[in-house]
This record gives sequence, structure tokens and C-alpha cells, in this order.
Amino acid sequence: MTVHFIGAGPGAADLITVRGRDLIASSPVCLYAGALVPVELLDHCPPDAHKVDTADLNLDQIIEELATAHAAGLDVARLHSGDPSVFSAMAEQLRRLDALNIPYDVTPGVPAYAAAAASLHRELTVPEVGQTVILTRISGRASAMPPGEDLATLGAGQATLVLHLAVQQIDRVVDELVPLYGPNCPVAVVARASRSDEQILRGTLTTIAAQVKSAEIRRTAVIIIGKVLTATTFRDSHLYSTTRPR
Repeated sequence: MTVHFIGAGPGAADLITVRGRDLIASSPVCLYAGALVPVELLDHCPPDAHKVDTADLNLDQIIEELATAHAAGLDVARLHSGDPSVFSAMAEQLRRLDALNIPYDVTPGVPAYAAAAASLHRELTVPEVGQTVILTRISGRASAMPPGEDLATLGAGQATLVLHLAVQQIDRVVDELVPLYGPNCPVAVVARASRSDEQILRGTLTTIAAQVKSAEIRRTAVIIIGKVLTATTFRDSHLYSTTRPR
């Protein structure tokens, strides 16, 4: 058997890879984060599949479910929201599975920041405006940030920042970034990207906090900070240039 870690996408049920959909359809067991994974994806499960919502389970209980499936020789579709390569809590599960010699593989998904950029109709790497994107979060109720990964350090080069798990501390984000990016730096907040109840806020470091509070956005949102959000005057990409070297 194999435990298939599958990126279930940012929220829209059809933003899943064909591979991910097919693995769900072929797995007799499905573990999913009910609060984040679209319930419509469970329609792809076999009719008699064992479905487990992990929203209220701790790590030991999740691993127990995977070990039970392993003992029975049953493949598992383990659904994670977005893409499991970032902020997915997959690493600690893989560590446990390695210790138990339970095989697994990983299927990528559409990450929340990509869905947010699509909703904003923006490219996050614009020629001569911004070519670096930093995906990060801030310290809070979750684990502490490693040394050197605070906003003051990461924002020193004014690269485009994408903050996950930070919208509840929007005032802190603004206070720490205004000295680095300036009060008029463009900011966008996208909550529940790609879903039917998606919310999009556009503003600056001066105005965004008030908008977030007015819209009552408290979770499931990404914050994007950087000049690329409003860039209109920039040179064309070298990729399609008629004068590029052959």
C-alpha cells in the first residue's frame, strides 16, 4: 500500500491535478482536513471508501489511521489544502511514516498564493520591478520563527512578500513593514482564494489594516506586499523578445 499525500488545492474543487483526482478515486481510505478541503472532492472516492475528517484529530490519531490502513494493505488518499510543500504539517507525518516503514508519495497541488495571484490578475515576478517572492508567516500561536526569518530581515530587500497565517495580526504586519517598504507600498489580501465566497482587498500599507477589519477577515487569507501588484510601466520580458540571442 501507499499513503498518497495530495495537494487538494486552495478551495475550488476543480483546482486539483488529474493525478490527485485519480489517486482519490483509487484509494479505499481517504483522510482529509474537513475545515479546509472542499467536500466535493470526496465525491471522487470509491463508493465504499473509509473517509476520516482529520480536523479534530491529533498527530498520533492520524498516524494510527494510516498505520491501520497499512496493516490492511489499503492505499490512502491523504488530502492537504493547497500544496503540501508549504505550511501543510506534512513533514511531521512523513517523519512518523519513515519510522514505521510505511511507504508514501506526494502529489503537488495549487498553492493558495498562486490562486490569490490569479484572482488578482497579477504576475508576481515582473521584469525589473520584482523578481523575488518570499513565502513566509509571522510568529504567533504556531511554532516560533527561526532566527533570521523575522519580517525586518526578510523585508530588508523589499522583495515581494506573501504572508500566510498572518491576517489576524495585520496591525503588526503593517507596523513592521512600513519602515521597510514605505506607507504607500501596494498590498492585497485575498481570503478564501478561488472559492465562491472569496474576498479581495486592495490597498497600501497605510490603508489595508482598516479594510481587513471592516471586512472581518480573520483566517484563510494570504497577504501580498510589493510593487508588482500595481506595476504597469515595465519592459517586456526577454522571453519573447525579438532581439534576444538565438
